[in-house]
Amino acid sequence: MTRQTILILDFGSQYTQLIARRVRECKVFSRIIPFNTPAKEIAEMQPKGLILSGGPASVIEKKSPYPDKGIFKLGIPILGICYGMQVITEMMDGKVKHTKEREFGKAEIFIDDNRDLFSRLPGNFTCWASLGDHVKKLPPGFIISAHTMNAPIAAISNKRKMIYGVQFHPEVTHTEKGSQILSNFISKVCGCLGRWTMESFIKESVENIRRTVGKDKVVLGLSGGVDSSVAALLIHKAIGKNLKSIFIDNGVMRKDEPKQIKNVFKDMYHLNLDYVERSKRFLVRLKGVTDPEEKRKIIGDEFVKVFEEEAEKFKGVKFLGQGTLYPDVIESISVTGAPSSKIKSHHNVGGLPAHMKLKLVEPLRDLFKDEVREIGRQLGLPDVIISRQPFPGPGLAIRIIGEITQERLDLLREVDRRVIEEVKSAGLYEQIWQSFAILLPIKSVGVMGDERTYENVVALRCVDSVDGMTADWVKLPYELMQKISNRIINEVKGVNRVVYDISSKPPATIEWE
Repeated sequence: MTRQTILILDFGSQYTQLIARRVRECKVFSRIIPFNTPAKEIAEMQPKGLILSGGPASVIEKKSPYPDKGIFKLGIPILGICYGMQVITEMMDGKVKHTKEREFGKAEIFIDDNRDLFSRLPGNFTCWASLGDHVKKLPPGFIISAHTMNAPIAAISNKRKMIYGVQFHPEVTHTEKGSQILSNFISKVCGCLGRWTMESFIKESVENIRRTVGKDKVVLGLSGGVDSSVAALLIHKAIGKNLKSIFIDNGVMRKDEPKQIKNVFKDMYHLNLDYVERSKRFLVRLKGVTDPEEKRKIIGDEFVKVFEEEAEKFKGVKFLGQGTLYPDVIESISVTGAPSSKIKSHHNVGGLPAHMKLKLVEPLRDLFKDEVREIGRQLGLPDVIISRQPFPGPGLAIRIIGEITQERLDLLREVDRRVIEEVKSAGLYEQIWQSFAILLPIKSVGVMGDERTYENVVALRCVDSVDGMTADWVKLPYELMQKISNRIINEVKGVNRVVYDISSKPPATIEWE
């Protein structure tokens, strides 16, 4: 590795990704690896430091996860967080015991040694603890760096060996000086210079793509989402016309979206873009289908077929470009390094068949979502794409409950446009994870003048989330809900009732299908 890197050994903590984020906020690259990664492999990565994450296990129990003991002989700084500190203690001849005085939540920490980790920090501050075990005996050569009322040993250090541990979580916002503690470890102890920025990433990424691809050609499925869009721009910046981007209009996208994508990437950025209109082909296959899973399979299968047909027209292709992100990579590997039971399908093109035999080019696989958005901004990508809320691969097909027809698609597009317009007008679009409408398979009685009518019902869905794994419904202002409802009913012919979904995930899902 040419860039300075902090490696994070993952022991299964819910905060592991947060540690990686905090390191990157210090402008230093971070990478999460399984806790049992061999020390030899770690040495080959040439990290500037190691962080041992927290975890749900207890070091006292049998079969508790332990790292390769060779990491302590690598001569690089190590910081153990919570479970990580307890692992250090046990492996270096200290002692950890269960305690009746468990600490969960906020605690007051008192600094005993204000050097290194606690340099330039106040004598006491609030931290976030989550533990049932405590260090009872220090390992030889270590001193106590901090304590709490319930934990006489809340932080330890061995300056000569550059090994440190904290019995709380500096990576969470509840710990008042947490970012400074991590910054002290990264800069003062590990000697990192903090030069990893999105500008440096763009330069590095372009050079890597050129070196990897050479004069060969790359094909990429462009969806119009921020991930595939930024990946396309980076690859285009590296190899120009040797990238063939394929955008497939499947007929289930939102109003004017295909036109917008064509305008941005073909006219504005001059990408070698194939705009493939196949909406009728998709709708023919979807005719009469009401089962949600069947809809998804049909759309995915048809996408692969169309993509293959178009890719074959571009001769000499040896690489497939994709917008894979770092959370996708992390989620596909368990903390033990074995294939995870929660492997996530993250291929933008729906999982292309193995017989294509293309090598992958994934320029974003080391980045989190907000970092990708920042790169998009630096590359001049319009806000309409950078800030776009997540949109499902099967598109409006899973927001129309029941059969997909051209008439129902057109109706939902008009409804959806008004929902987005009003949420944006209220200044809430970038604060809300997703805001959209669902066309229900029922009709409701209404009144038009002196006549009774039976027209469509739509459900409005707005949710807050961090990663899509859990979500809560948004408490929209009543005035905004009223405005959205009035516009839909008054302006979209065929709708006479709007309802608001106030269920959370779990037990509900974000999408209805």
